[in-house]
Amino acid sequence: MPIAFGSAAAQSRIARLAALTPVHRAFHWLHLHQPQLKQWQIEMTAIPAPPFEENIRAAWFLDRFTALGLNHIHTDGIGNALAELPAPDAGESSPCILISAHLDTVFPPGTLCTPTEHEGRLLAPGICDNAAGLTGLLAIAASLRYAKITPPLTILFAANVGEEGQGDLRGMKHLFENGAYKGRIVSAIALEGSGTNAVVTRALGSRRFRLTVVGPGGHSWSDAGTPNPILILGEVLKAFSEVDLPANPRTTLNTGMISGGTSINSIPESASALLDLRSTDPLQLETIEARLRQICGRFDPRKDDTREASATPVTLETIGDRPAGELPDDSPLLQTIRAVDRHLTLRTEPRIGSTDANLPLALGIPAVAIGAGGIGGGIHTLQEWYDPTGREIALRRILLTLLDTAEVASAARR
Repeated sequence: MPIAFGSAAAQSRIARLAALTPVHRAFHWLHLHQPQLKQWQIEMTAIPAPPFEENIRAAWFLDRFTALGLNHIHTDGIGNALAELPAPDAGESSPCILISAHLDTVFPPGTLCTPTEHEGRLLAPGICDNAAGLTGLLAIAASLRYAKITPPLTILFAANVGEEGQGDLRGMKHLFENGAYKGRIVSAIALEGSGTNAVVTRALGSRRFRLTVVGPGGHSWSDAGTPNPILILGEVLKAFSEVDLPANPRTTLNTGMISGGTSINSIPESASALLDLRSTDPLQLETIEARLRQICGRFDPRKDDTREASATPVTLETIGDRPAGELPDDSPLLQTIRAVDRHLTLRTEPRIGSTDANLPLALGIPAVAIGAGGIGGGIHTLQEWYDPTGREIALRRILLTLLDTAEVASAARR
């Protein structure tokens, strides 16, 4: 029987889905096992997962996936921990729905991340972003297995690498562009931190650069007059700050880090800065990047034969590219979320964000990032905290969204 689309049809589907006995069994598991979720969250947070060093936490997830009885449990070539809940008669090239949460934190190696508890709050770096999302990932897998729900389309569970900072979405890029699941993922849900009502439907794109100035260096006295990379870097950054950035679509440029030099009495051999360019419009990212490169050309002797031979080279290296994208307002995935929220008496609050959903949205694949419930604060600081109050309703929201999305995608392919 063909499936109906539209908001009224979505509302009817969700009401029927929520009334099914297996779905009630899954809800029951979520209700009874909140202490288990808290314990999982504490255990995983205590395992450091700094950028590019997520492998130990990924191994912990493989063990959890195995204990839950999922299928095809493995780590892929980039380090994502993966498992499947297969649809009937699913093959190696069958389509699937992705539900994911990122493993990495922003904190460098050596950061103390053992959680403590105070007045109902869990405290530790990374306890919310993204241990809350990762806990939600396990909760959905466990509740589906307990309820013996077989989805109409294979569900791919991913604890993925590379969402934060210079990770540059490498986990998602591998899944969608290089790995064994390339071309198979028809919809994606990324679990991101806390919250119940918000849903990221617009992907904030970014380009990240390393601006570097190099020179011969020397002694501050005997080599005085030699071009100083730090001073030239400052001139380039000042020129960058004068670039006209549009307010609509909103576009921003930030200098986040500066480094260079070896001592107070040395002319540096190099100086560098890390820059972050953001916009909801891919065209603006291209336009502003081109302008920045033009400015660098004004300071680079390799592009101007009239400059002195001792002048200092300037380079702008791209070190990150997070594409922009948007989920259409009439997307079946967004209709599903709105219907689920009406059923659960929640508000649907569309947001802009830079998340793992950027990649599929840029490829035209329906995707959202959604909170895994509870309340959090101090994100990306050593004072980060998480309160699980209200987590259960958010997990019901995710479960219903996932199951209906699988049904809609399966019917559409039929």
